[in-house]
Amino acid sequence: MAEAVKVIVRCRPLNKRETDMKCEVVVKMDSSIGQCQLFKPGEKEQPPKSFTFDGAYDTDSVTQTIYNDICFPLVEGVCEGYNGTVFAYGQTGCGKSFSMMGITDPPTQRGIIPRAFEHIFETIDVSENTKFLVHASYLEIYNEDIRDLLGKNHKSRLELKEHPDMGVYVKDLTMIPVHDVKDCEKVMGMGNKNRSVGSTLMNADSSRSHSIFTIKLEMEDTDSNGEEHIRAGKLNLVDLAGSERQAKTGASGDRLKEATKINLSLSALGNVISALVDGKSKHIPYRDSKLTRLLQDSLGGNTKTLMVACLSPADNNYDETLSTLRYANRAKNIKNKPKINEDPKDALLREYKAEIEKLKEMLMGQTQMPMEILQNGTSNAAIAPVQSQSVVDIRAQEKLAEESARIKNEYEDKLAEMKRLFEEEQSSKEHLKDEMKRLKAEYDQKLTSVESQYPAPVNL
Repeated sequence: MAEAVKVIVRCRPLNKRETDMKCEVVVKMDSSIGQCQLFKPGEKEQPPKSFTFDGAYDTDSVTQTIYNDICFPLVEGVCEGYNGTVFAYGQTGCGKSFSMMGITDPPTQRGIIPRAFEHIFETIDVSENTKFLVHASYLEIYNEDIRDLLGKNHKSRLELKEHPDMGVYVKDLTMIPVHDVKDCEKVMGMGNKNRSVGSTLMNADSSRSHSIFTIKLEMEDTDSNGEEHIRAGKLNLVDLAGSERQAKTGASGDRLKEATKINLSLSALGNVISALVDGKSKHIPYRDSKLTRLLQDSLGGNTKTLMVACLSPADNNYDETLSTLRYANRAKNIKNKPKINEDPKDALLREYKAEIEKLKEMLMGQTQMPMEILQNGTSNAAIAPVQSQSVVDIRAQEKLAEESARIKNEYEDKLAEMKRLFEEEQSSKEHLKDEMKRLKAEYDQKLTSVESQYPAPVNL
């Protein structure tokens, strides 16, 4: 069933620069009805431009309230197997990173991203009959290049690919297993150290790139009939770089080049939003930028999406604030079609169990004589009286040696690969490690049984 992209607006207080310039406040919020009013500077007698959204948060609002009001149900959906995206939009220096990342003091202003971490792992902790596997990735789009913020070389460019089932994805993007909130915070800290930031007149620590932190969850449930069901949820946490005007930011050199690329990608995002809402457009220009391709599923696709439009209240930012409000007003009319992801084809838990089954088949899949022995413990051929030392006995012994070596090599290769996988997912796969030990013991026991049925080698 289709559902609209949810949109809220948040206005920050006047900053020191705006206060020193004696800027006037031209934004007024009415949180009771989700309304934002924008007054044109110098024309207070004229009626304001009014916009209504899913939520409107004034300068004294706290991120805790925003999360509980609007983010909580979205992240709850991710824990049930839906895709979810939260992205902050607005001009540079208007509070996007503050809303997404937040600050630790006061605790009520901790950001949407750390609150989402806590939410996910609190849900996992109280889920008695569901097993979870969680991975995180972190990328940035800098000057239209995709960079892996967790990779060994975070400045190398990654490629975008498209798959019939997976959709758009980034080839070779690092995925790190995470087991608790501290793991997520550590991963985010690693990525933030590599993120591109720079100083402008508008913002001393301006983000010079768009960033996307993604958490992927795979969940395994067992129903009353013993049938296993796997679901996969994904949460994209997007901190967009801000739109800029060169005259205001004082950008030059690298800063100007960055601003140009930022503005082009944000313009492409605006074009996608307009095309989706227009209804008449047969072509949606997702391919116009890396950002819009990565957000393709979040805008018109299989995702629950929230847009946080961030505003400056100052009169000297009137044009930028009006532009942000118009974009946000269009975005709320985008219709997505979110559904629970239950296709198990790419579920890692399923893959690991399939490896166990392959090992079992490999143990049973020997030549006819050893297979009979493995299955029945004995066979007529095996219990026949041992003939005097003969060429037949020696050939049988050689055959056993060859077969045993083949089994051992196959088994050790498989075991080494599974060991590598299990080391990555150690805390989530203890039960599978026990199964491997059991298989190893079974292998040793049955191989011993096979060997006991053949005569020892003789010297002629």
